[in-house]
Amino acid sequence: MKTALSGTVPALLFAVGPAAALGSGLVLDGPAKNWSTGGGVVLSLLTGLLLGRREPVKTFLSTRPVLWFLFVFNTAVAFAAPFLVNGPQGVATAIGMGAVALGAYLGLQRERTSRRSPRSSARVSGHVRPTIKSVD
Repeated sequence: MKTALSGTVPALLFAVGPAAALGSGLVLDGPAKNWSTGGGVVLSLLTGLLLGRREPVKTFLSTRPVLWFLFVFNTAVAFAAPFLVNGPQGVATAIGMGAVALGAYLGLQRERTSRRSPRSSARVSGHVRPTIKSVD
C-alpha cells in the first residue's frame, strides 16, 4: 500500500500542476489567476524532479535515443521560438528549450566519455603517459 501511494501521489500532483497553471485563466481573474498559475508551475516542477529521479524514468531518460531526440527537438524549437512567438514569451521559450537541449547535450557527452576505454586515453602520439593512481 505504501509503495502504491508513493508512486501515485507524486504523479497526481504532477498532473494537477499543469491543470492549475492552464485552467486558472478560465475560472480566476487578476492576482488570484497569477498566484494559481505560478503555484501550478512550481508544483509541477517539484514533483517532476521527484518523478525524474525514480528508476524507470531515470534509465529511460538517460538512453542515447532519448537524449538525441531531446537535443535535436529542443534545439530546433529554441531557434524557431523567437520567430514564431512574439515578444518576451518567445525569448523565454527559446531560453527554456535551450536549457533542455544543453542538458541533453551534456548527457550525451557524459555518456561518450564513460564509454571510452582507459587504454585509449593513456596513449598520446605513440608515447605512453604515466598514469596517476588515486589514493581512494
